[in-house]
Amino acid sequence: MDMNLGGRVAVVGGGTRGIGLAVAYALAGHGASVVVNGRDKDAVDATVEEIRGGGGYAVGVAGSAGDEGVAQDMVDAALTEFGALDVAINCAGIAEPPGSTVLTISRDEFREQLDAHLMSAFHITQAAGRVFVEQGSGAVVLTGSAGSLGMFGGSGYAAAKGGVNSLVLASAGEFAAAGARINVVMPGARSRLSTGPDYEAHIERLHRMGVLDDMTRDAAMDPAPPEYVAALYAFLVSDAAQDINGQIFTASGGFIGRYDPQQPTFIAYRDHKTSQPYSSAELAELLAHPW
Repeated sequence: MDMNLGGRVAVVGGGTRGIGLAVAYALAGHGASVVVNGRDKDAVDATVEEIRGGGGYAVGVAGSAGDEGVAQDMVDAALTEFGALDVAINCAGIAEPPGSTVLTISRDEFREQLDAHLMSAFHITQAAGRVFVEQGSGAVVLTGSAGSLGMFGGSGYAAAKGGVNSLVLASAGEFAAAGARINVVMPGARSRLSTGPDYEAHIERLHRMGVLDDMTRDAAMDPAPPEYVAALYAFLVSDAAQDINGQIFTASGGFIGRYDPQQPTFIAYRDHKTSQPYSSAELAELLAHPW
């Protein structure tokens, strides 16, 4: 199966640090021309220079992908500078305020999380998706997180990442009908979001609370380099993954997994046309026990 991306053009939101930087390098390494985005113009310029220095093709667009218009600027740059757009990846995001929970985070901080993670995913998906639907081809990969499962606490970050998963699932049918595809990767890798005293204190707190077991705590404290997950992003936008759409993947170091579609576990049923609503006693009998 061909993973050569020669002649392809990609935009990468949040492509100047951590996972996004590794993804931008991986795409360029497979032959793609890359539009690199990040909040810090100096970091954008440095990434572009590094790719070009390695013989690749890149241009930069500075600004937050969570801001309206920046994603469109990325798409426009791809079409103007390289004459095409084939791939859109979003790795943009910010850390949650240290120690924040749903009880302590402010509304503004919560909105900031939604903007950085979910709105950036939406803007890039919409701006690139319109091109992909019109041309009948293209691939989007968004970045989710195991935090969306609640296992790492938090509030705005977890909610935003859960929204990213739902955005992919909701968009997959429309993309497929037009010959395009969209998937999500929930990565585990060393980055500025998964290192430092605040992060380590957060993981230790969750471990003391019993939310994280010993193995998960140890893995979270020593994540693998981002290059290990970058390979999955590059694969998902290549022709080798042309039949993969609407899937949620997870990857960390040498581990790769896929989440099955969510389905309810059967508890009870009776026909509403011939039965009354469940009583409190009936619901207690059905539900009031540990799962």
